[in-house]
Amino acid sequence: MHKPKKIILCGGGTGGHIFPMIAIAEEFKKVNSENKILFVGSNDRMEMKIIPKYDFPIYGLWISGIKRSSLILNILFLGIPFILKNITLPFKILFSVIKSIYILIKFRPDFVIGFGGYSSGPFLLTSHFLNFKTAIQEQNSYPGLTNKMLSKKVKYIFTAYDKINNFFNTNTVFNFGNPIRNLKIKSNENAHKYFGLDSSKKTILVLGGSLGAKNINEGVLNNISLIRESSYQVIWQTGKFYYKNILSKNIKDKKIIIKDFINRMDLAYSVSDIIISRAGAIAISELCVISKPLILVPSPNVVDDHQTKNAKAISEKGGCVLIKDSDAKNTMLKTAFDLFENKSKMDSMKKSLSKLSSPNATQKIVNKIYEII
Repeated sequence: MHKPKKIILCGGGTGGHIFPMIAIAEEFKKVNSENKILFVGSNDRMEMKIIPKYDFPIYGLWISGIKRSSLILNILFLGIPFILKNITLPFKILFSVIKSIYILIKFRPDFVIGFGGYSSGPFLLTSHFLNFKTAIQEQNSYPGLTNKMLSKKVKYIFTAYDKINNFFNTNTVFNFGNPIRNLKIKSNENAHKYFGLDSSKKTILVLGGSLGAKNINEGVLNNISLIRESSYQVIWQTGKFYYKNILSKNIKDKKIIIKDFINRMDLAYSVSDIIISRAGAIAISELCVISKPLILVPSPNVVDDHQTKNAKAISEKGGCVLIKDSDAKNTMLKTAFDLFENKSKMDSMKKSLSKLSSPNATQKIVNKIYEII
């Protein structure tokens, strides 16, 4: 058994940062229940609510991102809108650094690892300057602004995509894949019963994220008649933001199962034959492990267009069909139906995704951290 260690996991803001942290924390507890784990996040972000549900302690920093004004306004008003929107940022950074020093000296971690998000910047820089062993974990195929900055300071970087190593050529890079939750996917009749599905029909799983995706939802809404006329059935996660409006459409069909959020994603994965999804890094990492024919519809509304870059990295290896968000409402379902008619392509996609999967990424990252310590 590994000796007990003290680990700080820093980051948050989205599930794509939070759940990899939780996966790593749970693995540390699995290898030695005496390991001490501490999370650090941003005061007003979702990690402050989610992390305590998993029985881990968390400190919050008073920090936010840079609010960017439009280029035209900055030119016209000599940057005044930018300055006004960010007037508190220097104070937030100062207070975050002071609190970071307090946390680090009090906890004295053996290792600090950041996963992206507003809190990562000040905390990991402080950790580096206080000479604690410090690393970042980059989930995407293209590094975010915070991790680009941090990569110039921290020595160790954990990545999930081959090409991204080019951005970090002066660091010690470990390409182990993204840490994900433990997925045990088994086909069984109980899964079909759980959703009220016909086990004799092929199933399409449509995922637009926990809040939902407008064009993905319209991709289903615009093709209700096509679904009814087909021999296929659909599990449709609308997202909480769109759920009530979609229910008001009064869509009553046994072949269309509408959910605002799917709690038993393991069962949803097990019954699906084709999956349509956004292209967040952690979602893709899970979907590679699932290895079922995949259609990715990247969100255009994320910083640096990360999702498109993630999806291209998968499509270039033959692991998915890539559809633009603007095309989803017209072509998404038809593409899925056409894919059902192309068994060789479906089989090839499964093999490609399986090769791209990293089911043991969490264990490899934790083992490597122990080696470094």
